[in-house]
Amino acid sequence: MTQKIAYNLMQVLVVMLFSPLIKGILNRWKEQVQSKKGPSIFQTYRDIWKLFHKDEVVSEESSWIFRFTPYIVFIAPIFVTLLIPVLTDYPLFFAFMGDMLAGGSILALAGFFATLAAIDTANPYGPMGASRTRMVGFLAEPVFMIVFFTVSFVAGSTIPYIVQQAWVTPLANFFEPAHILVMLAFLMLIIAENGRIPVDNPSGHFELAMIDESKGLEYSGRGAALMKWGGCMKFFVLLCIFLNVLVCPWGLATTGSFWDLLLAIPLILLKMLAFLIVLVFIESSLSKLRLFRISEFMGAAFVTSVVAMVVQLIGM
Repeated sequence: MTQKIAYNLMQVLVVMLFSPLIKGILNRWKEQVQSKKGPSIFQTYRDIWKLFHKDEVVSEESSWIFRFTPYIVFIAPIFVTLLIPVLTDYPLFFAFMGDMLAGGSILALAGFFATLAAIDTANPYGPMGASRTRMVGFLAEPVFMIVFFTVSFVAGSTIPYIVQQAWVTPLANFFEPAHILVMLAFLMLIIAENGRIPVDNPSGHFELAMIDESKGLEYSGRGAALMKWGGCMKFFVLLCIFLNVLVCPWGLATTGSFWDLLLAIPLILLKMLAFLIVLVFIESSLSKLRLFRISEFMGAAFVTSVVAMVVQLIGM
């Protein structure tokens, strides 16, 4: 039991330490594809470090929600990390304390508080972006639920470790139409939930067009650092769910050996780098959608997930 708790904590450390690196690599590659020099892959670390050492300015009109939201946004991905396979393909100590739906609910709770915090200071741009964020979240949450229900039909459970063994481990299951449709729907969710193109432009800082970035618009100092770090960890956690649970368990530690666990770290990062190439291609090939077209994008994700569920039910 002590070993599994230690491995759980090691998974948390991996998510905390390497999530800014993954975000930095994505930003660098995207800029290079567009024939720009781009920032260093370690720029995200520098930004977080710099923000932690700056003074924090808090509006006198804000409530406790504004002050506590950065901690909620920062802690939520850590809780989800305890429930999902990040480095191992066997359950750890906290694996059965919540399922995939619980993990989605925790991330949604953090997004809800971030939206409230954007409204709390009465800045005119915060509520505008918050309403758009809630619109995207309102359209994304049903897709989350349908995806989880679809995988539960196969595994008989929504526990990530059980889903991984029942859905992905038999190689024949990977090429089933339902599996491919679920992966496509979840990929669209990753794009929407992290404010990537075509839903939002993370590199744009025009207040009237912001969606995801507007949630941290009023934060400075430590609050801004926690919001930025929490966003990186959320992206990393969603990639772990997508790659380790729905796509392939390749690279995960299969034994209780500590050295096997250490070897899993570079292998998982290598798998994420391969996915980042796909994501860079998507973002560089598409343009940002107009606001009223985002509902069509999320509607396509919902229809894809529903078709996957119907196909799976027919197959069963």
